[in-house]
Amino acid sequence: MVMRASFRVGRVFGVPLAVHWSVLIIFALVAWNIAANLLPQAYPGHPFWAYLIAGLSAAVVFFLGLLAHEVSHAVIAKRHGLQVNKITLWLLGGVAELRGEPRTPGADLRIAGIGPLVSLLIGLVFGGVATALALSGQQGLVFGVIAWLAAINLLLAGFNVLPAAPLDGGRLLRAALWRWRGDRTWAAITAARVGRAFGVALIAVGVWQFVVGMGIGGLWLALIGWFLTTAAGVEERQARTGGALAGVRARDVMTEHPQTVAPDVSVADFVDRYLFAYRHPAYPLTEDDRPVGMATLDRVRQVPDDRRHDMPLRQIACRPEELVLVSPEEPLPDLLPRLNGCADGRVLVVSDGRLVGIISPSDISRAVEHGPHP
Repeated sequence: MVMRASFRVGRVFGVPLAVHWSVLIIFALVAWNIAANLLPQAYPGHPFWAYLIAGLSAAVVFFLGLLAHEVSHAVIAKRHGLQVNKITLWLLGGVAELRGEPRTPGADLRIAGIGPLVSLLIGLVFGGVATALALSGQQGLVFGVIAWLAAINLLLAGFNVLPAAPLDGGRLLRAALWRWRGDRTWAAITAARVGRAFGVALIAVGVWQFVVGMGIGGLWLALIGWFLTTAAGVEERQARTGGALAGVRARDVMTEHPQTVAPDVSVADFVDRYLFAYRHPAYPLTEDDRPVGMATLDRVRQVPDDRRHDMPLRQIACRPEELVLVSPEEPLPDLLPRLNGCADGRVLVVSDGRLVGIISPSDISRAVEHGPHP
């Protein structure tokens, strides 16, 4: 079986919510750090089960705050006419996956700014409660948890407004530069470069802290810096590609009438009848011309030889909700942020729910270099 990185757990305000497996790691680390280190040191004398309940409660509320942060982005984006494909919580926070880009600097600013504002408000609310508890003389475990939640949400709000893409502050910088110069591509590239420089600085500081013996926190700082540097590089490439593809639509670059496969075909038959015959790395699965999945060469390779005759493609393929489906008229630059998914960067073009074409990374590269298909 193919291991899936994210699991859909429901909907929030009509937006699909997925949780990456790495959330389990950070949840356990947060809960354990609070239960085994922070609270026992600050409030000694309690049984361990009390610390454990407090740590788990703090971790749950912390992730609910992260979810509120991302949901706020989604709500404001929808109010500005953008579709939200899903919200995913993962190791370093969360991301609201938007379909398309804001059309004006003002919309860009509001969508980016609402997340840190929500985190700030959450922090202030918990800070007010902690202050009230302190004034009333209650400074036990409950106070410690609430004070920690206030501090972590205020820290999250402050970190997110740093002017470095892909943080929300990078989006705010992009909006400001866009309004100033009127050039969204230049603004996005500049914000991404600032983000990359900031990431490199975090890596350097984190490594230095670890080398001089300031604790494992330096490695976490370096990890965050590595994430920012990588993500900023991706954003810069997407901005450059988006600028080169301005005005190009999905229908201009798609391959029409792609080879499809029925979802109940066994993996063995798929290899014999399709992979060897057509030599494509990915095949849409369809029922009545409607896409229901995507089988890729990488996923087939993960199936043991002795199971290929009994396992249908449906079982290993990308699920319908993991596919990137677009209309023929959708602007191609709007697809770029959505290409790093289950289907190896492929997009299925549908009209009235029926498959009419497929777009591969090579189609996009060819359009960047030579223009759309004639």
